[in-house]
Parts: sequence; C-alpha cells; structure tokens
Amino acid sequence: MATHKLLLLPGDGIGPEVMAEVQRLIDWLNAQGIAKFETEQGLVGGSAYDAHKVSISEGDMAKATAADAVIFGAVGGPKWDSVPYEVRPEAGLLRLRKDLGLFANLRPAVCYPALAEASSLKRDVVEGLDIMIVRELTGGVYFGEPKTITDLGNGQKRAIDTQVYDTYEIERIGRVAFDLARKRRNKVTSMEKRNVMKSGVLWNEVMTAVHAREYKDVTLEHQLADSGGMNLVKAPKQFDVIVTDNLFGDMLSDIAAMLTGSLGMLPSASLGEVDSKTKKRRSLFEPVHGSAPDIAGQGLANPIAMISSFGMALRYSFDMGELADKVDAAIAAVLASGLRTADIKSEGATPASTSQMGEAILKELQKLHA
Repeated sequence: MATHKLLLLPGDGIGPEVMAEVQRLIDWLNAQGIAKFETEQGLVGGSAYDAHKVSISEGDMAKATAADAVIFGAVGGPKWDSVPYEVRPEAGLLRLRKDLGLFANLRPAVCYPALAEASSLKRDVVEGLDIMIVRELTGGVYFGEPKTITDLGNGQKRAIDTQVYDTYEIERIGRVAFDLARKRRNKVTSMEKRNVMKSGVLWNEVMTAVHAREYKDVTLEHQLADSGGMNLVKAPKQFDVIVTDNLFGDMLSDIAAMLTGSLGMLPSASLGEVDSKTKKRRSLFEPVHGSAPDIAGQGLANPIAMISSFGMALRYSFDMGELADKVDAAIAAVLASGLRTADIKSEGATPASTSQMGEAILKELQKLHA
C-alpha cells in the first residue's frame, strides 16, 4: 500500500478545532489499514506571524512542496489587522497557491436534503442542488501588476489593481471545467464581464475556441458574471459546472455556498498541473468558511467542510473515489439523523459540538466499513 504524505496547516481561529476532526479520521484510516498517511503539521497565517514574523516560513513552504497534498484550515482574525500588508495572514495562503501552481479552485455547492430548510431560499429552489464552481486561482486581479497605492498630494491617493490573463491561463482552467462536466451533467457555464472588461472579451473568445476544438460533446453557455450571480439566487439548479476568473469566482462561490445553508458546510480543492512523468499534481484542500474568530476555541465550529475537504483530497489527489463517496455518505447520514452544529441548527434545538459532530461522522464511516 502506498504511503501518502500530508502537510496539515491548521492556521488560525477555528482552524485547529476542525483540523483535529480530520486528524481523528486519518488516524482511524491508518489504524484500520484502509489507507496509509504520514502527516506533518506546520504554521500558516497569524500563527506563523506570531512565531516567525512571516505568514508562512520557508521551512513550511518546503514541506508543502514535498507533500502529496496540503490540508489547510483557515487564516486571519482581528488580532493581525495591523500587521504589515506583505505578511498579513492571507498572504500565506496566496503564496501557497502561487508557489505550488494551484491554478484550479474547485468549489462544490451541494444541498443535503436534510438541510434544505437551512437555506435562506425556498426548499424547492435548492433541494437537490449540486453545482461545481471552477475558479481560476493564480491569475487575474489578485496577482496582476502593477498593484499600488500612490500619493497624489493634496490629500488624494490613487489605488491600482491590474486584471491580467493570458490565453494559456484561460485554456487550462477551461479544460479542468470541461473535464469535470464530462463526469457530471455535461454542461459548462462560463462567466465573465466581456461587456466592460477586455479580459472578459479574451476569456469568452478562448473558452469558445477550446470548446469548439476539444469539447464539442459538452454543452457550453456564456453568462455575464453579474447576471450569473442573480441566476444563482433565482434558479441555481440550472447550473452544473461554472468556470470563471479569480475575482468573480471568489464572489460567486460564496453566493453558492449560502444556497446550501451555511459556509460551514462547503469544502474546496486547489489543483496544479498534472506532472507528465509522475502523473501526480500538487494540491491543497480547505474549507470555504474562514477562521471565524468570534467562535474560536468554543467548540462551536462545524467540521463538515473540513472533513469534506479531506474527502476531496481522497478523490482528486489519491484516486480513492470509493472512500470519498463513503465519507460523503457518512456526512449525509449524520445530517439525516438530525445532529446539527450551531450554524445549521433549528431554533430551540441543542447544537452538537465540533468534536461531537466529528465523532458521529467517524462512527457512520465505521458502519460503512463494517
């Protein structure tokens, strides 16, 4: 049995609490001989700044580069609001994405039947929802240069952020989206702002060309990103795979997250290029929910997104799709039983703690392996 090397980066806020539930799951898989994982832990974000005055140390970056996958918790919080911009907690995550070449961010939005009432939308709008948002992650306005704030004098300043995309960046993220659609419902919706942005014009042209050249069997439609956001709220089940740039992907994926009832429910995967020799790809898996500093240390965090992120690692990094399906089934069974953390509980119900939810999911997984 192959041994897989994991780097666990719990980070800040609720990160360590939810990561502990993934560690519990990894320990059980190892003990049962179902899989074999070697794990190391490192610091990222505010915790790294407190220890090293950087958002991630060179040593932990080296560990990330050597790992078969990085499992990431969350970073940030008001404690670090005043640290220099270049070492802010979020800079650690951005460096991991950039240095590891993690250009494809996969954000599923799935509404479990037991949680359809937890959405702010009507049950019939979200029940059965299953969307995959594919966000380009290493280009666009977040990384474009110049990125400056200039003092113009007389109390005036000018801020510049630059949106930049090259053809190859759009082609490779498009291929990820089309390949995923072929395994799902065979439909891709590309979103940009070609009506006001030159990068949107190029995005539309390249996506259309890749589709015509390589993926004619997949349905392709185009929507302006603002209209797409409206339709995500109006009629989300029309979508299968949505592919978009870094900025719009950031916003649209959070909209899609809330369709399911809670940010605490949703995982994500960030993938690099497939190595032509090893057939492996660098990867990082993280929950969408952020560090939630207001509830950190209280055992209130929902660990489902973190556990689901590990499930995505099983699926996309280690070709353990069957085991990933069982993790998903265990989560669905626990939710169907009525167990809820504070973020998804109904009024008057007693919420489960982070560890109680993690333990319940593991017990369901054990049943599936019995």
